[in-house]
Amino acid sequence: MSTVRRSAVVLVALAAVALTACGPAEDGAAGGPEAPSATPSKSVTPTDAPTKAPTAAPTDAPTITPTKPPAPSKPATPSVDPDYDVFPCSTFDVTFTATLAEPTTSSYLLKITNRGGKPCRALGHPVVTFGDLDGQAVERGPAPGIEDAIRLAPGQSAYAGLMGGLKDGKGTTVHSIAMTMTTDSDLEQKPLKASTPGLYVSPDKNSVTAWMTNAEDALSL
Repeated sequence: MSTVRRSAVVLVALAAVALTACGPAEDGAAGGPEAPSATPSKSVTPTDAPTKAPTAAPTDAPTITPTKPPAPSKPATPSVDPDYDVFPCSTFDVTFTATLAEPTTSSYLLKITNRGGKPCRALGHPVVTFGDLDGQAVERGPAPGIEDAIRLAPGQSAYAGLMGGLKDGKGTTVHSIAMTMTTDSDLEQKPLKASTPGLYVSPDKNSVTAWMTNAEDALSL
């Protein structure tokens, strides 16, 4: 082989080597299909954990008071009013006296006292009759109703004023009177008698007050 041909072969070989060495670099630089794919970027994990939404403090559930079943009805109890069974006084419950209060007018103070073991009520006016004479003393002044009538505990007293009359020659003198109590019932009472010496009974002027708690009121009405 001639020297010229050897030189040419060597040049061709060198050129091929040069092309082989440069080719990949240029292709890679040019971003050709032979370029190695870019290394995928790693996903960045945030260092801080995501903030959790604040958990609302649990509210207290409303307290529900259990409803009690209705208590069974109890039988009616008697009234606690201490006076609900206090009955009107009768002549069986009291003692009776008559005392001369005014000689000129022949007026007497009538007095009853509860001699029983339980209270009673002195209702209205006393019913006063004069010895053997017909008729009775006229009621003078108003009297309280049964609910407001005087309540006499055992040993307590009530008073009434019996008005006589001036001796005008038309009346009669008696020496005793009889008294029964107003009871608002058909109870038959035994009349209580009291001595009244010289009591002049006028045809139209004798009267008696309702029962009162003190003697002064009974005589001033």
